[in-house]
Amino acid sequence: MEESVSTLQFTTIGDVIKRYREQANLSITQLANMSGVHKGVISKIELGDTKRPELRTIKAIAHVLEIPYQEIVEHYIDVEKRVEALKELLMEAVEFSNEPLVSKVALKLLESPQEDTYNAIKQLYLLTENLADTAFKLMLYKIIARYARERGVPPYVAKSLLQIYLIERLDLKQMEESFKAGEEILHYVDFLSQEERIIYYFRMGLQAFAIKRYKQCIELCEAGLALETTQTELKARAYLAMINSYLLTENYEAVESHLVFYELLDYSFVKESAKLTRAIVKARKKEYNIAIPMLKSCLEEISEHARIHVINELLRVYFEVGDTELISELLTKEEQYLVFDAKTPYKHSSLGEYFKYKGNFYFNTGKFDEGVTSYLNSMLAYGRINDHEEITKCMSDLIASYVSYGKGIDALSTQKLKQVYNELIDSSP
Repeated sequence: MEESVSTLQFTTIGDVIKRYREQANLSITQLANMSGVHKGVISKIELGDTKRPELRTIKAIAHVLEIPYQEIVEHYIDVEKRVEALKELLMEAVEFSNEPLVSKVALKLLESPQEDTYNAIKQLYLLTENLADTAFKLMLYKIIARYARERGVPPYVAKSLLQIYLIERLDLKQMEESFKAGEEILHYVDFLSQEERIIYYFRMGLQAFAIKRYKQCIELCEAGLALETTQTELKARAYLAMINSYLLTENYEAVESHLVFYELLDYSFVKESAKLTRAIVKARKKEYNIAIPMLKSCLEEISEHARIHVINELLRVYFEVGDTELISELLTKEEQYLVFDAKTPYKHSSLGEYFKYKGNFYFNTGKFDEGVTSYLNSMLAYGRINDHEEITKCMSDLIASYVSYGKGIDALSTQKLKQVYNELIDSSP
């Protein structure tokens, strides 16, 4: 039985072309006419006289003979050493979404004898920066980081680890893991440019705040602020995260002193966030006669995407003073106040907090089923950012409410809990 072309093992690219040509019953002249490649060129390639044929020549021949792209490229890169040709191959492998081929070409480029190790790594890094496909960028940065570490090139270990972190931190389900990976960059931070260090400190600071590591948030943001001398939106948002970290660790003096400088930043969200923070400080100091009017004023003036933070603080205050009428009034305006798309970890966390307040109110006013529904919504909100601590607290409070009301978990409640559990499992990494 004749062996198929796909199962043959070829030693050179010329062997590949010759075998496919013969399988197609084509002469060299016929292949030349069909591909536009001179028959002398084809003959030399098949004989192995041309060691490194032009890629466009090989592609033209492969197209006529219907040679699988991966097969032709894998043989081509065995003889190709030119950096520019390898870069072209890499881009095409990315376009074809061929991960094994991308990895193989990338390593071939890094090991090219035409470049020293540092410049080869630099070439691949610069090429990777310009890719649009995030998955392949991540893959290539990991290859660069590993190769640079093995070859003792710390600047590109640092740069690649930073780029890996900036991509992976966007996965809200993996915030703890990506933050931990980001901490490794601290060992290489001196090899980053000043601009890269600023980005690193601020992005890590923002993430530290999102995962409730407030002390680290303060340290990271302070490191970034010491370097950044210009006004940028990232600087302003990191500054706010640092201020909120002081707030949540009850260092109100630090909050008020930093607000003075924060308010000098010229961004639309600065003014309203500073006003809200001052109101929250008054509330946390239990100066309710001052805090409540300030919070109500914020609620009327603040942009819709930030209202959730005002609502939560008002609910917290109203619970502390025991004003159920004002709590009910706020909750009845939910559709008016909660008009935003939760995209950041802080927003998801704030939604979880809101539904927990809502659940408590319903339980306290005898509306058990509504309370259960609100707590389940709270769990789902926390689930979107994998906040297992808050999910566990919600479940514990929910079970305590069943006990307090002397209720068994009926079939409907069991179904609701199962549905939420499945959603949390399905959305987990």
